[in-house]
Amino acid sequence: MRFFFKSGTYQTSVNVLIIPSWFLNRIKPMSYEHHCYICLFIHFLKLSTPLTKKFAYALRLGDLSLAGAKLSFTFANVTGFSVLNGLSGAMEPICGQAFGAKNHKLLHKTLVMSTSFLLLVSIPISFLWLNVDKILITCGQQNDISTVAKKYLIYLLPDLAVTSFLCPLKAYLSTQNVTIPIMLSSTLAVALHIPITMLLSLTKGLEVISMAYWITDLIIMILLAIYVMIVENRKGGEWKEGGWWEQGILDWVRLLKLCGPCCLTTCLEWWCYEILVLFTGRLPNAKQAVGIIAIVLNFDYLLFSVMLSLATCASVHVSNELGADSPAPAYRAAYVSLGLSIIFGFLGGSVMAWARGIRGPLFSHDKGIIRGVKKIMLLMALIVVVNFPLAVCGGIVRGTARPWLGIYANIGGFYLLALPLGVILAFKVHLGLVGLLTGFMVGVVICLALLLVFVARIDWVGEAKKAHMLACNQEEVADDRKNSSMATENGSC
Repeated sequence: MRFFFKSGTYQTSVNVLIIPSWFLNRIKPMSYEHHCYICLFIHFLKLSTPLTKKFAYALRLGDLSLAGAKLSFTFANVTGFSVLNGLSGAMEPICGQAFGAKNHKLLHKTLVMSTSFLLLVSIPISFLWLNVDKILITCGQQNDISTVAKKYLIYLLPDLAVTSFLCPLKAYLSTQNVTIPIMLSSTLAVALHIPITMLLSLTKGLEVISMAYWITDLIIMILLAIYVMIVENRKGGEWKEGGWWEQGILDWVRLLKLCGPCCLTTCLEWWCYEILVLFTGRLPNAKQAVGIIAIVLNFDYLLFSVMLSLATCASVHVSNELGADSPAPAYRAAYVSLGLSIIFGFLGGSVMAWARGIRGPLFSHDKGIIRGVKKIMLLMALIVVVNFPLAVCGGIVRGTARPWLGIYANIGGFYLLALPLGVILAFKVHLGLVGLLTGFMVGVVICLALLLVFVARIDWVGEAKKAHMLACNQEEVADDRKNSSMATENGSC
């Protein structure tokens, strides 16, 4: 059950109402290495303290509240935040290539279009959340748990609108290699979330968890929006270059073409983890098996933050270089990222294998669960080794504005092979949880092999020309053609 943590959740920002000029001058595009380090720090913060705080508070309220909170959190991510984040992923190739081509108008119009589209998508998601109790009861959940889950989601509804602004703002900044404000926001968010929760807990119950989410995100969104306006309106900024309200039909078509594949790529992989956990609940020793997989995946979330950072860096830098019509640097950025992912994959797998003996006792005193965790974490360590280059390959194809390649790989590796093979090994061969993860590992390997073939076959020169042509300022191209034709006419005279 890999939680898809929405971009911007638990992110906040520095007080940008009064920002010293020396600070603004220091926030410039940075090197690839610095970008990777900061992205790693951001994702690590995003996946750590607030999640633990949420479930710790729900646990204090009782078993029913904990069950309802976990169920609603999963439902919110499956139907809401994973979809919004997947759709906002279309901004990475467009804005990244636009930044490489120095087309700030395209950056501006894409920010407005993405925000508007996410707000529109949030409307049907809201109606889905309002009927979550009926949906869960129909799926076989208990009435009391379903009622608690609905109460949680009702108070979380404002976060859909906030996320619709926050995701595009974060993508807008990160594709320009401006990650220091996001890093500072993430750091401050961890500090703000706890006192907000404690303050609300004086008068509220379970709804504290939801309210703390969207109140914190609202603060973040406002601060980041003000930051963007101040930075781009200062002397030398790009605000006056326009493009904010100059969206055309072709702009919308290009964005929507990328939104669908980006969303499906994100959701297909994440939903596969959810299905894996559902099958775990069908095993003969379901209670023990679910406890084992929960402990193992809890550790995997921390390593997943490193995967996300490397994938984001690969996507941003590849798209930047392609937009600048620089195929050789784009090629180098892709393969350097891939090389780093292999190194980090072996490091992550080694850390997981080393921690397998101490992770279980931290969460349970059951000897069966402790033994199971020790055994399963060794198998999961092998999956982690493959998952790192898999995530980076996904970032590379996303940076080339061809995210549908990730869809083919995910469907082929996860759904046509991993899940069927895992079910056969678990239930027919009676290997249990080991069988499920073995099938999953085989599927991950096949998925990686498919993406490696796609990456190896990329025509970098052709992709660079295409990206530069799409991302460059069309008005300048038209002016150049006009001037060229006038010069030709004058020469003929």
